[in-house]
Amino acid sequence: MKKIEAIIKPFKLDDVKQALNDIGLQGMTISEVKGYGRQKGHKEVYRGAEYLVDFIPKIKIEIVVPAERVEQVLAVIQKSANTGKIGDGKIFVMSLEQVIRVRTGESGVAAI
Repeated sequence: MKKIEAIIKPFKLDDVKQALNDIGLQGMTISEVKGYGRQKGHKEVYRGAEYLVDFIPKIKIEIVVPAERVEQVLAVIQKSANTGKIGDGKIFVMSLEQVIRVRTGESGVAAI
C-alpha cells in the first residue's frame, strides 16, 4: 500500500477530484495548507500599501491506494492539476506498513 500526498493549486481541486472519481478512486482527505517553493511568495496591494505574501494557499490531497494503482493515480493527478505555470505543486509517494478501519477492524488493502 502507498500513501500519495499531492500539493496543488486550490482552483484545480475540482478537476483532480473529478479525474480521480472517473478512475474509481473511493476516498481522499483534503486539507487547506500554505507554503512556498520556488515561487517564494508574491506581492499584493491592499488599500494602496504593497506587502509580501510569504506563504501561498494550496490544497493537500491525501490518498491511500494499493501499490499496483500508484502509477495510474500519479498520472491522473499530474494531468488534471497541471496548468503549465510555476506553482503547480508536488506529489509525494510513501510506503504504508498498515491500515486499519476503525469501525470493522479490517486491515491492509481491505481497509482502504
